[in-house]
Amino acid sequence: MSTLIKYRVHEVAKDFKMNSKEIVQILTDYATAPKNHMQVLEDNELDLIFEYLTQHNQVADLSEVFAVPVKPVPQPEPVPVAVPEAPKESTAGESHAARPASPQPARPFQQSQQPQQPRPQDNRPHVPKAVPEKRVIDTRGVTVNIEKYDDRLSNLVPEKAENMQGKEKFVNKNKNRQTISPKRKQEEKDKLQKLQFEIAKKAPLKVTIPNEINVGELASRMKKTGAEVVRQLIKLGTMASLSDTIDYETAALVAMEMGCKVEKELVFTVEERLIDDSVDKAEDLVPRAPVVVVMGHVDHGKTSLLDRVREANVASGEAGGITQHIGAYRIEINGRPITFLDTPGHEAFTSMRARGAMVTDIAILVVAADDGIMPQTVESINHAKAAGIPIIVAINKMDKPTANPDRIKQELTQYELVSEEWGGDTIICPISAKTGLGIENLLEMVALTAEMKELKANPSRAAKGTVIEARLDKGRGPVMTVLVQNGTLKQGDIIIAGTAVGHVRVMMNDKGERVTEAGPSVPVEIAGLSEVPQAGDTFNSVDDERMARELVAQRKQQNKDTLIGAPKKVSLEDLFAQIQQGEIKDFNIIVKADVQGSAEAVKSSLEKLGNEEVRVRVIHSAVGAISESDVYLAATSGALIVAFNVRPDNAARDYAARANVEIRMYRVIYDCINEIEAAMKGMLKPKFKEVITGHAEVRQVIKISKIGLVCGSYVTDGKIIRNSSVRVIRDSVVVHEGTLSGLRRFKDDVKEVATNYECGISIEKFNDVREGDIIEAFIMERVTD
Repeated sequence: MSTLIKYRVHEVAKDFKMNSKEIVQILTDYATAPKNHMQVLEDNELDLIFEYLTQHNQVADLSEVFAVPVKPVPQPEPVPVAVPEAPKESTAGESHAARPASPQPARPFQQSQQPQQPRPQDNRPHVPKAVPEKRVIDTRGVTVNIEKYDDRLSNLVPEKAENMQGKEKFVNKNKNRQTISPKRKQEEKDKLQKLQFEIAKKAPLKVTIPNEINVGELASRMKKTGAEVVRQLIKLGTMASLSDTIDYETAALVAMEMGCKVEKELVFTVEERLIDDSVDKAEDLVPRAPVVVVMGHVDHGKTSLLDRVREANVASGEAGGITQHIGAYRIEINGRPITFLDTPGHEAFTSMRARGAMVTDIAILVVAADDGIMPQTVESINHAKAAGIPIIVAINKMDKPTANPDRIKQELTQYELVSEEWGGDTIICPISAKTGLGIENLLEMVALTAEMKELKANPSRAAKGTVIEARLDKGRGPVMTVLVQNGTLKQGDIIIAGTAVGHVRVMMNDKGERVTEAGPSVPVEIAGLSEVPQAGDTFNSVDDERMARELVAQRKQQNKDTLIGAPKKVSLEDLFAQIQQGEIKDFNIIVKADVQGSAEAVKSSLEKLGNEEVRVRVIHSAVGAISESDVYLAATSGALIVAFNVRPDNAARDYAARANVEIRMYRVIYDCINEIEAAMKGMLKPKFKEVITGHAEVRQVIKISKIGLVCGSYVTDGKIIRNSSVRVIRDSVVVHEGTLSGLRRFKDDVKEVATNYECGISIEKFNDVREGDIIEAFIMERVTD
C-alpha cells in the first residue's frame, strides 16, 4: 500500500519531539541514509522508525499509560491544600530536633498522611499554634509530585521509623493501607482497558476513500459486511454488486450514512514524489536573463536579424533559406545577457512556433516592410497572445525602396497591435537586418521590456526546463538542446525528459564550448540520454535514478500504442484507386526525419490532408535513419514511409524490397505535402522514377590542383555510373545532392565501376566530402503509363 501522505524526515522528528539528526541516524544504522531532512520517507522506512522507537521506549507499568484518562477519578487533591494538615506536623513535631539530620525523606512521609481525612477533626483546635512555623515546610513539600514516588515510599518509611519511635505503629499501619494486591491491580487495568475500548467504539470510524473504489473494498475499510453496504446502496438508489466500482461521492454518502467519518484519499504518484514542484520563496529568487523568441512569416528576415545581432551566418546552412531547426543563442547587450530563440516561419511548423512562444518572455514579431502581414504573421501573433507575452514588432527590410512602414502599422491595428506613436502600447521598431539600421534601438527596447517584467528565478534548486530540439547523433547518441527555466543544471545530474532518462555526460553552450553547469535562461546542448526525447517535453533534474527509471517505464506504458488491423500494402501510385474502391479508410504513414522539429512538422502537415473518404494517420514519428524495424512496422500495418533528410540503411532497403514497402524520400517539405495530396486526389502522374544504382564509401579525400577534391572510394553494392546523379550521405543524413563530374579507376576515365572495386569520384560543385561519407548514385527512369 502506498503512503497516503508525504512524510518527510523533519516532520517525523517533529511528531516524536526528536531532532532530525536522530531520525537520520536511525535510518543510517538500519536502512539507507537519507540525503537531507526534506527527503520523503517510504512505507518501510516509516515502519522501521516506529518499530525502533517502540522497542527503545517500552512502558514498565501499563498503569502509567492508562493514568491519563482517569485523572478526574481521584478527588482527594483539593483536601491536601486545606489548613487542617498543618496540626499533624505540629503534633508529631515534638521531636523536631531530629529532623535536620534527614530533612528530605521526612516531607514525603508527611505528605503521605494527607489523604487521611478523619484525623484533622481531632487536631483542629491546635491549628493556630502551628501555622506560622509549619507553613514554610508545607510550601516546600508541595513542589514534589508524590504520585511519582508512591512505589518508593515503602522503602523510605522504615528508615525514618527508626528515628520516630513513637510513630512506628502509625507508619506501619499507613504502609499496609497503601499496599494493593496484584489481583486488584490487574482488575483495575482490565477496567481501564474496557473503558478505552468503549470510548473507541463510540467514536466514528475514520475511512479514507479514493476517487474510485470497489464496493467490497469499501465494506472492508468500513469494517462492515458486503451485504450491509449493498443494502445501503440500494436505499440510496444505486444497484451495485461487490465487484462493481463506485465513485467517491457515492462511496462517501454510503460511509456517512453508516456512521463513518470520511476523508478523501490522497494518492501520490511516483512523479509527485520524485519531482519537487514547490513554490520558491521570495528571498531565494534572483534576476535572470530574458528569453526572446523571434517570430514571423517565412523569408521575412528572422534568421538574418539574429545574424546581425550575433554576427553569424546561419541562413546559408538552411535548405531553401527556411529555418527548419530551432536555434537558441545567448548574447550580451551592454553587459546584460539575452537568450534568443529562432522559430521557423513556414505554416507546417506551427507546433514549433507555439512551443517557442510558451517558453519565452518577449516576442519579436518580424514583418517585411515590402510584404506586409502574412498568414504565419497572424499565427505568430496568436501564439504570443495565447502565451501572454509582450510583442515587439520589428519592421524589417527598411532599406528597400518599396518599404511602407505606415501600411504595416495600419494592418497591425486589425490585430490589436497599435503603435505607441498612434496612442497604443505596442513597441514598433523600423529595422534593416541587412544594413544594421535600428538594431541597437530594437535591443534597447527588448532590455527595457525585460526590466519592466522583473524576471526572476531560483538558481539554488534542481533544474527544470524545456527541450527545444532533439536529434540522434552518430558519435554522441541522443542529443538535445534544452532551455533551463529554473534551477541550475550541472554535469553529472540525473535528468528525465519525457520518456528519456540519463545522466548529463556532456554539456555545451551555443558557442560550442563545454560547460559544467547552466543556470536559468541558459540554452545548452546535452548528451547522455537513453533515447531521443520529444521536442517540447519538460525536463527535470532528480536525485533518485531508480525512481526516475520507474517513472519513465510508467510513461512508456501510458504512451504505448497498439496497432490493430490487417496489413495492407500501400503505394502512392495506386492510393487513389484503393480509396475509390473503399479498400482504405486509414492511410497509415511512418515519418522519419533528421531532427525532432522537422518530424513534428511533417507529421502535423500530413495529418491535415485527410478528407471524408480517408483519414491520414501518422502511426510512428521518430528521429534518425530508416531502420529495419521501421520497415517491419510499415509492412505489418500497411504504411508508407516518408523520409525527410534521412536515408534507409542497407538492411532496411533490402527488407523493404522483399516486403513491398514503399519509401518516399524528400528534402523540401513542400514536395512531400504536394505529392501525397495529389495522390489522394487521384492527380498524381509520376513521370520519372528514381532507381538507385549503387553505393560507394569514401575512404580517402585527395586534393588535386586544377581539379579539386577527388574521393578515393570503395563500391560497396551495385555500380557507380559516370554522369549519374549522386547524394552525399553523412550519418544517415543527406548533406548534398548533385551530379557526378568524374569517375576514374587508376588513371583512366571509366563509364562505370562495379561492386568491390575501388575508384576515384569527383562531385560537381561540392568540396565538403569527408572520410566515411556514403555516395549514393541514382538515375531517374521515365515511367510509361
